[in-house]
Amino acid sequence: MDHTQQDERLRERLLPEIEAFKHSRKTLQLATRDSDGTPNASYSPFALTSDGFYILVSDLARHGQNLKQSSKVSAMLLEDESEAKTVFARRRLTFDVTAEAVGRDSAEFNAAVDALAQRFGDMPRGLAGLADFNLYRLTPTRGLYVKGFGQAFALSGSEMLDIRWQKDGHQGDADAVKSQSA
Repeated sequence: MDHTQQDERLRERLLPEIEAFKHSRKTLQLATRDSDGTPNASYSPFALTSDGFYILVSDLARHGQNLKQSSKVSAMLLEDESEAKTVFARRRLTFDVTAEAVGRDSAEFNAAVDALAQRFGDMPRGLAGLADFNLYRLTPTRGLYVKGFGQAFALSGSEMLDIRWQKDGHQGDADAVKSQSA
């Protein structure tokens, strides 16, 4: 089997798993930074559409201010601790994203708020009506899906459909780590 066939088999196996994982999560973790470069970790409920992830964020929140100052954000979807085989290798999907504010008078704004309301009930509609809440579209530029020890896969391409197994990972005795986590 040549390299192209291996890549195709990897895509066929992992893409549905990654999509299911994205849809099983309700919140994403955010890493933003302020104008001085000071990082801030936070989270937000999200809706996922073909255009990207949508979040509603208040200007009163630190990450709300940070999103206004820098469009470069890291986002992570994370397996719950109670679902993980080990907390040392929780499934996670991280993305470098570009955050862009969506204008209130646009069809995109209404569609995204509708998508949030479908997931979370009427609360997103109420929040969207408040002057301090802004809607952001988070567009992934590259990503990493980690299934567990030695199972990290880089995602790239315009639609995050290109997958490459990260084989140059851990150094040391992998068997010792696996036996301790069993």
